[in-house]
Amino acid sequence: MADALKVGIAGLGTVGASLVRIIQNRANELAVTCGRPIEITAVTARDRKRDRGIDISGITWFDTPQKLAAEADIDVFVELIGGANGPAAESVRAALERGLHVVTANKALLAASGVELARIAEDKGALLNFEAAVAGGIPVIKALRESLTGNTVSRVYGIMNGTCNYILTRMEKEGLSFADCLREAQRLGYAEADPAFDIEGNDTAHKLAILTTLAFGTEIAADEIYLEGITNISIEDIRAASDLGYRIKLLGVAQKTESGIEQRVHPTMVPHDSVIAQVDGVTNAVAIESDILGELLMVGPGAGGNATASAVLGDIADIAKSRPGAQRVPVLGTPAAALAPYKRARMRSHEGGYFIRITVVDRTGVFASIAARMAENNISLESIMQRANPETADDSPKTIILVTHATTEASIRKAVDAIKAESYLVGEPQVIRIERPKAF
Repeated sequence: MADALKVGIAGLGTVGASLVRIIQNRANELAVTCGRPIEITAVTARDRKRDRGIDISGITWFDTPQKLAAEADIDVFVELIGGANGPAAESVRAALERGLHVVTANKALLAASGVELARIAEDKGALLNFEAAVAGGIPVIKALRESLTGNTVSRVYGIMNGTCNYILTRMEKEGLSFADCLREAQRLGYAEADPAFDIEGNDTAHKLAILTTLAFGTEIAADEIYLEGITNISIEDIRAASDLGYRIKLLGVAQKTESGIEQRVHPTMVPHDSVIAQVDGVTNAVAIESDILGELLMVGPGAGGNATASAVLGDIADIAKSRPGAQRVPVLGTPAAALAPYKRARMRSHEGGYFIRITVVDRTGVFASIAARMAENNISLESIMQRANPETADDSPKTIILVTHATTEASIRKAVDAIKAESYLVGEPQVIRIERPKAF
């Protein structure tokens, strides 16, 4: 049997501890399936004395990730620290410059510096694997980087943040407010004490930027994503969507258009009977549309110690099975030097249906005025209705729900701006896109 693959792990949080436990408990099985033993020979973390429920007594301890990456006698550096800069970025660069293989679950680092790191890895003949960075245990990176070779991908989209999906699911199924669901998510550990990165859509955006590069062969462009979070979604929106036959999900969508690549993250209404609408709780789902395969949907756990550790271990196992001198799969699917410059499509040219919720004063002519503003912008309405609230007085402001046929973002924004200029509007309109997946 070949010599052992020596692994160094930076970060022993939930994922890191799970990874150590799995490798130690399944050492014999891994040696057989990988053709060589996998041994953890070096680790680092913030607190050496913390009880993590794992035995690291025989493993060399390093005080910093940078020292581990630069000095440890290892073949693979595993980065589980997190963060786009600082120790994570410094240690990964140091490891790659040494020619070490790297495995990371750090989507923020890849979104910020993925192309640069890919160039270093390819120049040094090292592997940079990151399956755990997107959608946890779902093997979407391998699918795009390897399994779909030869396919021309037209669109990638999905539910990529378990915190948001959990909140929206609880709001719908239990009639709870956004604030109540967020507090419960924090209590259960699904949301951080400061949840902004998740609920404002940034986490999904980082993952989408990585998938976009893999799907379309362009440079990573995380700053070019149209971004809306879920903080403005009300229980009223959830109920109206349900009455209309939809569920609200936070989707990340990347698609190729004639004018460039469109990347967007925002709340979206999807039909009740679509498969992606049935993805609840902290589960993730990623759909890929291509010319040869057609439509592929992958669903599974998107976070958590075991799910993420499973993806990290899969990347380590791939390295263990690889042989020196063998042809390397490019880090980002396309060699870093051959990635095309990112060209952003005009977001306002996006076509699709829209849900619009507006609150207006109760007076004659309001319906006619709203319909006129829509007609002036060539928007065809699928339905327009007033939602009554039996608990309010007859002359109180009324909620009106509009559902449009396919139209452009520009037309919708012009019409909404025109309505906002009218004296009958109360508060801000709510606009949510409607997606009708081809096969899901």
